[in-house]
Amino acid sequence: MTEGSVAPRSVTGASMGTAPERLRVLLVEDDEGDAFLVRELLSEAGAPFDLVVATSLSGARPLMRGVHCVLLDLGLPDAEGIDGLRRFLSIAGSAAVCVLTGRSDEHLGVAAVAEGAQDYLVKGQVDGVLLVRALRYAVERKRADENARRLREVELRQAESARLERGLLPQPLMQTTRVAVHTFYRSGRAMGLLGGDFFDVVQVGDDKLHVIVGDVCGHGVEEAALGVELRVAWRALVLAGVSDDEILSALEQVLMTERRAREVFATVASIAVDLAGNRATVRLAGHPPPVLLADGSAQPVSARTGIVLGVRPAPTPATDVEFTGHDWSLLMYTDGLIEGKTGDGNERLEVAGLCDLLGETSAADVPLSALPAWLVGRAEQVNGGPLADDVAMLLISRGNGR
Repeated sequence: MTEGSVAPRSVTGASMGTAPERLRVLLVEDDEGDAFLVRELLSEAGAPFDLVVATSLSGARPLMRGVHCVLLDLGLPDAEGIDGLRRFLSIAGSAAVCVLTGRSDEHLGVAAVAEGAQDYLVKGQVDGVLLVRALRYAVERKRADENARRLREVELRQAESARLERGLLPQPLMQTTRVAVHTFYRSGRAMGLLGGDFFDVVQVGDDKLHVIVGDVCGHGVEEAALGVELRVAWRALVLAGVSDDEILSALEQVLMTERRAREVFATVASIAVDLAGNRATVRLAGHPPPVLLADGSAQPVSARTGIVLGVRPAPTPATDVEFTGHDWSLLMYTDGLIEGKTGDGNERLEVAGLCDLLGETSAADVPLSALPAWLVGRAEQVNGGPLADDVAMLLISRGNGR
C-alpha cells in the first residue's frame, strides 16, 4: 500500500572522526518505489548500512535476527496504523523502531512514540543525511532505554535481596551472656541475590537456647522466600512452646504447604542447648553434622541423621551431646561450605576436610568472631576459586570457645 513518496535529495556522506558503526537496517515497506528511494537516500549519504527489505509484518519476522534498526511503514497489508506498530514492537526485541510513513499527522506521531517507537518520520520530509541521523539516534536511544531497563532490574533485584536478607539473616533473639553467637552468610548467586539458606537463634527461659541452620534446595528468589517462611515458622513454633520432638514435623508441614513443587525439599540442623546442664540435643534432617571445637581439636558431632524435610514425613531422631568442659564451640553450616574441591582431582572438602582446616595451626590464632569468614577463605583457597553454592554458618561459643 502506497502512503506517499520519498523525494531524493543530493547529499554528501562525508563524516569526521572515527568511522561510524555499520548498522543492519530492516525496511518494512510494501511499495517498491518507496523502498527504492530509501535505498537511494542511504546510498547517496554514504552511510555504512546493510539494508534488508520486507513487504509485510509476516515477512519481516524471520528477518529480525541481527537487525539494529527497523524502518516501519504504517500501511502494510497485514499491519495497519498504531495496531500494526504494537504488533511489530512485540517482535522487535532489542531493535530500534522508526516509523516511516506518508501520514503527516502530529497526533499519530505522538501516539507512535508513546507506544515505543524511537522516532516518527514522514516520507518526503527527510533527506539522506536526516534519515541516517535519525537511524543512528534511534539505535542509541534504544540502547540507552535497554541500559536503563537493565539498571532498573538490578536495582529491583538489590532491593529484593535486601528484603530477603532481613528475613533470612535475623538478629539472634537471646539475652544470655553465657554463650556467644557469630553468624555468616555469603550468596553463591550472581548479583548477590540470596538463596534458600537460613538460620536463627531463639532463647527460651534462662537456660535454653534453640538454634537452627537450614537449606532449601535450589538457588532462586522462590527458594529464598521459602527459606524466610521456614525460619519465621520455626521461630514462632519455638516461642509458642511446641515440644522439641514436634517442631521439625510442624516445620515440614509448612514446607510441604508453601513449596512451589513437590520436588522442593529442605535440609535442617536443629540444636537445643541446655545452658545450665552444659549439654545439647542435636537433630539432623538430611543435614551435615555440626563440628565441635573443644580441647584443642575439631570433630564432627556423632549424631543420627534423619531424612530431608519434604520427601517422606518421618520423625527426626535426636542425639544428646554432653560437653566435658566450659570451653567449647559448635559450628553449624550449610553444605555450600564443604562441597568445594580440595585441589586433588574431583575430591570434595566434605566434613573431614572442614575439620582439617579447623585443626590447622593458623586457625587457633583467628578470633572466634572471624572464624566463619576465615573458613570460607580457606575453603576457597583449596577449591581454587569462589565456592559455587550459598554458605551460611552459625558458631555458638562458650568460654574460650575451643
